Amino acid sequence: MPDVNPRTQRYLPWIVASSLFMEQMDATIVNTGIPAMAADLGTTPLALKAVSASYVLALAMSIPASGWLANRFGTRRVFLSAIVVFTLASLACGLAPSVAVLVACRVLQGISAAMMMPVGRMTLVRSFPKSQLLQAMNFMVIPALMGPLLGPTVGGLIVHWGSWREMFFVNVPVGLAALAFGLRHMPDYRAASVKPFDLRGMLLFGGGTALLSWLLEVFGAHGLGNGEALAWLAASAALMGGYVWHSRHHAAPLLNLALLKVRTFRVSVLGGMFTRLGIGGTPLLLPLLYQVGLGMPAWQSGLLMMPAAGAAMLMKALAQRVLGRFGYRRVLMVNTWIVAVCIAAFSQVGLSTPIPVIVGLGLVMGLANSLQFTSLNTIAFADLGERDTADGSTIASTFQQLSLSFGLASGTLAAGYFLAQAPSGVEGGALPALHKAFLLLAAFTVAASTMFRTLRDHDGDNVSRPGQTDAEEASASFRPS
Repeated sequence: MPDVNPRTQRYLPWIVASSLFMEQMDATIVNTGIPAMAADLGTTPLALKAVSASYVLALAMSIPASGWLANRFGTRRVFLSAIVVFTLASLACGLAPSVAVLVACRVLQGISAAMMMPVGRMTLVRSFPKSQLLQAMNFMVIPALMGPLLGPTVGGLIVHWGSWREMFFVNVPVGLAALAFGLRHMPDYRAASVKPFDLRGMLLFGGGTALLSWLLEVFGAHGLGNGEALAWLAASAALMGGYVWHSRHHAAPLLNLALLKVRTFRVSVLGGMFTRLGIGGTPLLLPLLYQVGLGMPAWQSGLLMMPAAGAAMLMKALAQRVLGRFGYRRVLMVNTWIVAVCIAAFSQVGLSTPIPVIVGLGLVMGLANSLQFTSLNTIAFADLGERDTADGSTIASTFQQLSLSFGLASGTLAAGYFLAQAPSGVEGGALPALHKAFLLLAAFTVAASTMFRTLRDHDGDNVSRPGQTDAEEASASFRPS
């Protein structure tokens, strides 16, 4: 690992966390303002689904290229350029005079966001020894949890008290601050030799992931029939299957899927996907429970989302001790069940449930979610060598984006299916339907625990238990199962 200035190590996690906060907030804040946007721009809310779908599509399509670009042009240039473009595109979104301009600016946001997270994570991994990586990456967990929780609340408050355009202006001061610190403290890593860009692989893999992300984004909102949805799903699977075949026969594939042979990396990526099926649906279901089920106003619903974010910040100080004491295998297996039990516990929340009980549930779930994401994000790089960091970060970010889309889609479909059978016009009539949706998401989360059984007792010790020498870290590369 190259020598890194201590000041750089101090500020770099904050720079990456700021960029992730912008990305996560922007991905969730917009949906709240779609009705106001439609009224102002003279169109229908349904037509404005393209504002969300275009962002997701551009993000998913562009992530696979981020690792190659960082190796070719350097992490500093790519990351800071992405922040500049994202900030300017956010400003342009807020000033957009028409739907077409707004969608075009959202595409720019998606492309630049695809460069921020993978490249930022890659830079963190290269800037810290494995024994310090857990503490450094803790900062990434907070915005990852706070963005989906705060986005709808902040968006609702902005639309209620001001204009929908101000939702996009929130990113501007955060982007400027991240840029200012990045110019001073962002290190510049690049590969000594860069393989030729795999254009065919980009079209296959990027096209497949983008199509799947789009399908998850619009399914259930555009009158998409089951047959048509299955056809698009088959097309996405064909493209991604084509990439798997292509990568096995290409000398320098866009993404090195052979990294999934590394046990800790495979468990992080695939186990994380299943975990987020449950966790990813809660930011949608909780506001529905509070507002539709319990009849609370939007502001009170938003306040009840805050304890989870506060607990996530508290876990930042505890995660390394917990993982160092019990190890990744035990923590992930037990904590996955704790997350599932917390999600299932919301199926018992009713009209007579005291507010302190709801707050307590939010606190416990925030602690458990934070520990889960910290564990998944850090063990991914426990056994990857420096030469594999770019590919590893890109693959992890791609699957994370897909799993978040899967999680939101699972929450949407579960809520829509059960609410369709609920009686209307009855106080608390929607509660049984929402309770069933929470139980279904809890079942998805439990399924992830089986994936973590494949870990071994000492996997990730070089990350969670400081003291390993640099020589030992250098040798802990590409350890297959």
